[in-house]
Amino acid sequence: MSCEFLSDEWFAKVDELRAAAGDIEAPAALADLVINITIGTDNGEKQMALVGGMLEQGHHADAPTTMILPADLAKRIFIEGDQSAGMQGFMSGQIRVEGDMSKLMALQTAQPTGAQVELMKKIQEVTA
Repeated sequence: MSCEFLSDEWFAKVDELRAAAGDIEAPAALADLVINITIGTDNGEKQMALVGGMLEQGHHADAPTTMILPADLAKRIFIEGDQSAGMQGFMSGQIRVEGDMSKLMALQTAQPTGAQVELMKKIQEVTA
C-alpha cells in the first residue's frame, strides 16, 4: 500500500519502517546532523527534519539549518535519492537555505550505510 508523500499516513509508515529496521548507524558525517526541511505543497507547508540521516516529522528547535523547497523536489532528493536534483534546485533558486549553509555540505559528501540504503528502498516502495 502506497501513502501520499508527506501525509500523516506516510510519516506513520516511515516511523513504522524505521522502528522495524532497528538501530541503524549513520555515517559519521551525518551522525550529529540536524536539518529542518520546510516543504511547499498544494495544501500548504509541511515540516520534517533530517536527524542523524533519518527523516522525522516536524522541525527540531535546535537545528542550525533549514531548507525550504517544493514537494516534487523534496521527493526527488529525499525519497528517490537524486543528488543532482538538489544541486539543480539550489542553482535554479527552488531551494532556499536559512541558517548554517555549511551543514548542507555534509549531505553531499556522506555515503549512506547499507542499512540506510535498505531502509530508503522500503520507504520508496510505500511512497506515492
